[in-house]
Amino acid sequence: MREKFIKSIDEHQKIIFKVCKLYRNNLEDQEDLFQEIVYQLWKSYPKFKGKSRIGTWMYRIAFNTAIVRFRKKKISVTNYDNIPEKFHPTSENTYLENEEGIFKLLQKLNSIEKSIITLHLEEYTYKEIASIIGISESNVGVKLNRIKNKLKNK
Repeated sequence: MREKFIKSIDEHQKIIFKVCKLYRNNLEDQEDLFQEIVYQLWKSYPKFKGKSRIGTWMYRIAFNTAIVRFRKKKISVTNYDNIPEKFHPTSENTYLENEEGIFKLLQKLNSIEKSIITLHLEEYTYKEIASIIGISESNVGVKLNRIKNKLKNK
């Protein structure tokens, strides 16, 4: 199970990094959130039933973890000893400088808008985005158009 989990994280870690980058402003907070997301994924992994794509499931947990931790006033210290060392983030896991402008622009969006545009950029279908966010497919299309217009104006 451990090897399968590590392989899944390897294949989808870019989406986790994007969530961290979108929902935290500094590198230290991004690294903390990354560890918390991987920890939550590890805890939940035995319950994954394969009813959705693994990337969809991981994004949902990453997003929920980012939002929950953002809202908590006091963040508890979690023991990350069981997480494979490979997934303790370093500055090497950050994005290239030319992506910084994009992330700064996306950080100005609200939580739902960030999620929708991130999933869209990751090439998730409207149906998958609707499932993750909890809105209708047609609402995804409407929101995406509004987000695109909002970003054009900025």
